[in-house]
Amino acid sequence: MTEPGTIGLVPMGGTGGRIIRPLQWLNGDGFNDFEHAFVALPGNMILEAEPGGARIVPLRYAGVHWCEGIYGLLSATARDVEMAAAGLRGVPYSWLDYGALAARRLHVPVPGLRGFIAASGHQIYSQLADELYLRLGAHIFQDGRWPGYVTPGALYRRDLELRGA
Repeated sequence: MTEPGTIGLVPMGGTGGRIIRPLQWLNGDGFNDFEHAFVALPGNMILEAEPGGARIVPLRYAGVHWCEGIYGLLSATARDVEMAAAGLRGVPYSWLDYGALAARRLHVPVPGLRGFIAASGHQIYSQLADELYLRLGAHIFQDGRWPGYVTPGALYRRDLELRGA
């Protein structure tokens, strides 16, 4: 396990993974094999988004790409991370966010799109990690993107950038 607050990325199998991968490509985030994101918490626990709502569960993934470069942006304590995660427990998941992100990327004029993407009432895996960082005062992206405009592929690319790779 790594430090609380570190974002982890893993491939996702099954139908969900096969759907998410091309949607990330449509968003301009490459064709990397990371479709799931979560945040490390104290005690070998993680915060992750799931179709039934965000939850705090024991780490159960192998082969995790830990975003150590992104973690360097976080100055919060383990307790701060734990409290922010507790505040995100139960946040609903929304497959529609992938479509909204793609519409933004492709410059499709959709009224209210920014508000839909930024709404904390529903979030995909990577949006949940980004929201946790925002609540702790850290901005993962410095490129002017809208809050919540993030996929696991974008997190991977940002981590590589911060590591100088």
